[in-house]
Amino acid sequence: MSQNMALKPKAAKKLLIFLGKSVLALVEAVVFAIIPKPRKNVAGEIVLITGAGSGLGRLLALKFAQLGSVLVLWDISQESNEETCKMAVEAGATRVYAYTCDCSRKEEIYRVANQVKKEVGDVSILINNAGIVTGGKFMDCPDELIEKSLDVNFKSHIWTYKAFLPAMIANNRGHLVCISSSAGLFGMNGLADYCASKFAAYGFAESIFLESFTKGQNGIKTTIVCPFFIKTGMFDGCTTGCPSLLPILEPEYAVRKIVDAILQENMYLYMPKFIYFIVFLKSFLPLKLGLLLGEYLGAFNLMDGFTGAKKKN
Repeated sequence: MSQNMALKPKAAKKLLIFLGKSVLALVEAVVFAIIPKPRKNVAGEIVLITGAGSGLGRLLALKFAQLGSVLVLWDISQESNEETCKMAVEAGATRVYAYTCDCSRKEEIYRVANQVKKEVGDVSILINNAGIVTGGKFMDCPDELIEKSLDVNFKSHIWTYKAFLPAMIANNRGHLVCISSSAGLFGMNGLADYCASKFAAYGFAESIFLESFTKGQNGIKTTIVCPFFIKTGMFDGCTTGCPSLLPILEPEYAVRKIVDAILQENMYLYMPKFIYFIVFLKSFLPLKLGLLLGEYLGAFNLMDGFTGAKKKN
């Protein structure tokens, strides 16, 4: 009896602390919803971008070049990566390093990562952007393409974290950026392997964030990006049944929002904003109603005209 009575004040104190911190967190969220968070300075920071040879990766490199960051560019195509390197210098970067790396191969990731650490230094912002899409029905996809999709879109995140996270932990400083997808939030017809890889990347990034949080490593930030289709060529031929709510995104807009999310140290970024509402609806809508909504939005036929990128620019 006395033991139970002793526990009650402790439980009450724990509840009061929780409620007090919750109110402060809500006030902070409201304030930053009205007044944008201050952006951090990334001049001189070593920013590594995978898949930097084209598309979103190239545009991210150019944006960070303008911000004065030291750029480390990884891509499987040496020619495309060197072109991005040249463009970054023209955009204002003073230090740019281009490395040819096949992100589907663990040993190559580790080898190139060691080279980066020796030649450039410790990476402070890691942007896992490299990605591929098969764009076929699950039973029609060859096993090797499914394996490569998982290797590039998900497993490469594990190996880059293994390579660069130890220095971030030692310094209690760094930023991990996961370019996932709206396909990492919802299953999509014709994108089974891609969805699997993007769900995995999202969950992995979130889990590592929680590991850092519970260890008190608050200097290591995480940003998880989930965009709808972007006009980079990767999803050429895809359409949207409701362009007013689910538009195919312009690359420049997407990059601007991603860089803002990184500079403001936001944890999550979904694009367009309607994705937040769909995530909310998914949590409670009956299945039949959810399927009706999907049909209305044309969500089940997005990949019908898929052709994919013809070549890598």
